[in-house]
Amino acid sequence: MVLAIGLRVTELAWHRSVAAYAFLKNMQTWIKICGTTSVYDALASIEAGADAVGFIFAPSKRQITPAAAQEIIQQLPHEVEKIGVFMDAGAHNIAQVVEQVDLTGIQMHGEADFPPEVYGYVSVDRRDSMRKIKTVMVQEGFQDRLDALMPINGVVDAVLLDSGAGSGRTFDWNDARERLRDRSEKFIIAGGLSPENVGEAITIFHPWGVDVVSGVEESPGKKDHKKLKAFVAAVRKAESEL
Repeated sequence: MVLAIGLRVTELAWHRSVAAYAFLKNMQTWIKICGTTSVYDALASIEAGADAVGFIFAPSKRQITPAAAQEIIQQLPHEVEKIGVFMDAGAHNIAQVVEQVDLTGIQMHGEADFPPEVYGYVSVDRRDSMRKIKTVMVQEGFQDRLDALMPINGVVDAVLLDSGAGSGRTFDWNDARERLRDRSEKFIIAGGLSPENVGEAITIFHPWGVDVVSGVEESPGKKDHKKLKAFVAAVRKAESEL
């Protein structure tokens, strides 16, 4: 009887610890390291603590082919998210890449990548399991763009706020936070983030996630592994001080 009670207490403690871990994980800021072009850099991003790595299929200094991305993805842990980034590719082209590459999410930029249309083109067995991110440029009237994206449930899972595709500049986090105060969407901050300023971005904005490219690079398409670790450490430090 005593043994049974002891085992039951141990089991409850274990379940509570698992639940606590899951809760803390959900409270953590989602971190995506984008512009991945090699398995070496992808693994370094994961080792640093990234939740996701991004592959840019749009014209860019960091552009990668579907075949090259798939070769990298096959060597990565299952639990790490693999996000494909598209810019005005159109729904049909995005769906074609999704069929070729084991992506766990898609990030849509530009006017041609309209989420409901993209969702309709992606095969039924993939679309609901994938994270669907839509980028909105933080410019005058950007809240209206958000209103146009949100009516259909499940088509957009998170909104990435950026200052401009590949601009390397930040937007006004204080102003954007004030404008979005009453909204409940998951927001990801991108644009000009670095190990030096990401903590400030988190303190001001309290985003669901952050996305970095040039701020953790040695050169376009090549990661600086020390900066990767510094970036993740800065995110976690800022979280602990909220």
